[in-house]
Amino acid sequence: MKNKLIMFWVIVAIVIASIITVCKIPTKLGLDLVGGSRIVLEAQTTNSIRKITPDTMNRLQTAIEKRVNKLGVSETSVAQVGDKRLLIEIPGVMNSKEAERILGKTAQLEFKQPVMDGNLQARDPKTKAPVWESAGLTGEDLKDANIGTNQAGQWTVSLEFNAKGAQKFGELTEKWVGKPMAIYFDGEEISAPVINEPIYGGRAEISGGGESGFSPEEAKSMVDLLKAGALPVPSKIIQENTVGPTLGAVSIEKYKTASVIGIGLVMLFMLLMYRLPGVIADTALIIYGLILFALFKAFGVVITLAGIAGFVLSIGMAVDANILIFERTKEELRAGRNLFTAINSGFDRAWTSIIDSNMTTMLTCVILYFLGTSVVKGFALTLFIGIIVSLFTAITVTRNFMHLIFGTGELKYPALFGLRKEEIGQAAVFEETKREKARFGILD
Repeated sequence: MKNKLIMFWVIVAIVIASIITVCKIPTKLGLDLVGGSRIVLEAQTTNSIRKITPDTMNRLQTAIEKRVNKLGVSETSVAQVGDKRLLIEIPGVMNSKEAERILGKTAQLEFKQPVMDGNLQARDPKTKAPVWESAGLTGEDLKDANIGTNQAGQWTVSLEFNAKGAQKFGELTEKWVGKPMAIYFDGEEISAPVINEPIYGGRAEISGGGESGFSPEEAKSMVDLLKAGALPVPSKIIQENTVGPTLGAVSIEKYKTASVIGIGLVMLFMLLMYRLPGVIADTALIIYGLILFALFKAFGVVITLAGIAGFVLSIGMAVDANILIFERTKEELRAGRNLFTAINSGFDRAWTSIIDSNMTTMLTCVILYFLGTSVVKGFALTLFIGIIVSLFTAITVTRNFMHLIFGTGELKYPALFGLRKEEIGQAAVFEETKREKARFGILD
């Protein structure tokens, strides 16, 4: 009994911790519940990249995820769809123009050196513009980028190169002292400063062209893109739509109503079918829901409509375990076992069936999570976590409450288990009669 009391207080502590978690941590809602933007990007081939490979898509997804995170919006989702498309969901962002502008940028930073014609820089015969060629120094050689200002108070972008990039930059500035070196970003010339002296140490500064230089927004955008890294291939926005928050609000209300009705009917069934054990199961079910919701918040699970469906389904599966346990317990009582033995045997005999059924469902959840789309992933994740918690509540919480309430005594009131008094021990009486008849050689 001492161990049972210790476990009871452990359960109480878990419940208190769950309540605090639910109250303190805000709920993260998905795009379909709070509204937002949904954008589909398609990777584009180039002259140098003729085919979009899985590795290219993985690198593109990583770069896009970094950029989306720079938007300062939480609960975003970037998932591959098909062979060369990415589905990007940004909850809470109804005006997606800024997102489109940042996501569509290739963010290729490149330093170019002049093409010389004798001692002068070569000029394009048509445009008379200076001719540049790649200097072999790109954004891949960057270590960091930050916003700064120059002596004139203009906004600038400060660059810090890695070891390899610092060596390249030092050699280039040493080579081109007295000559200009152009800085290109996404194929557009940003500036072409004249190198006055060699620059060692791996640091450089970009000023915007013209008298005004960069605006604060332009400088921040460039820094964010440079930190996120260049895209391995260009990408094109082929679809963009907005999900209104009104749709999400209506869906939430409908799911609330459906969930309350569904859970209410399940709890009523358990009460009518199993009486006092049904009350215990309903209490364990409430604890289950509380713990599960707390885990969702603690681990930052984004709640979507599909996730709510997985949550409700897992509740039904949690009750299914209790039904197996109670039916086994009733069989033991009918066989004449005392209450304590019947309860233990009921849990032990039901455990194999419970673990088999739940393991197959968890395996299905794993497959859906790794192979499904973002919506399917949400359903699989909530259902998987729900099954884990349901095993704890069905086996630990229900069993502990059953032992504390019924103790080790006899079952004086069979109706508490939904049984008639004449059902108790009938199987045992039948077996005893068979043994007596066999002893005296009486044949049926």
